[in-house]
Amino acid sequence: MKIRRRPGELKATLVRAALELLDTGGVEAVTIRATARKAGVSHAAPVNHFPDLRALLTAVAIHCFAELKQSIADTDFQNLPNARDQVLAFSDAFHAYGLANPNRYRLMWRRDKLDETDTTLNGMTDSLFYDFVTKTVRKFGDPSGVSVMSRVVAVCSVIHGYVLLRIDGNFQGNLDEKTGQPRHLAIIEALLS
Repeated sequence: MKIRRRPGELKATLVRAALELLDTGGVEAVTIRATARKAGVSHAAPVNHFPDLRALLTAVAIHCFAELKQSIADTDFQNLPNARDQVLAFSDAFHAYGLANPNRYRLMWRRDKLDETDTTLNGMTDSLFYDFVTKTVRKFGDPSGVSVMSRVVAVCSVIHGYVLLRIDGNFQGNLDEKTGQPRHLAIIEALLS
């Protein structure tokens, strides 16, 4: 099915087409030609907005980071009563987005496929983690003697690794045997203890 577009919307139409290809076939399914075909334009038309596949995939990743940021913002995690609940809400939204959008989630972290110099992409990732650091993790202080940044790296690494293991089918969404919490939250609680 071809994607309909209004005049002047080619760039957004191409990103939507690439997202559809990504969702159904993974990053390997996204090519300039396939995206143009899906968007209903000539194979040469995308070059006006995306000089190469890396530029197109970077635009798609930026879109995905915006979705993730919105998913996290929708939890209103910054207004929860304490830092622990905020970290858990952030991690829960991260987990939910990854499992709901596995191919999008994988692309977001594929630095070999993305333009690492793109300022919009870097701004998206920086703001995502800056908010998490300054508005949530920093509230924990340094009782264990590790830096706030080390805590952020630990939380993000654990939830990211767990999401990828779930996507790959290595773990199921079980509950913690002692607390009854969903496993993805229990492993974050373990870091915060």
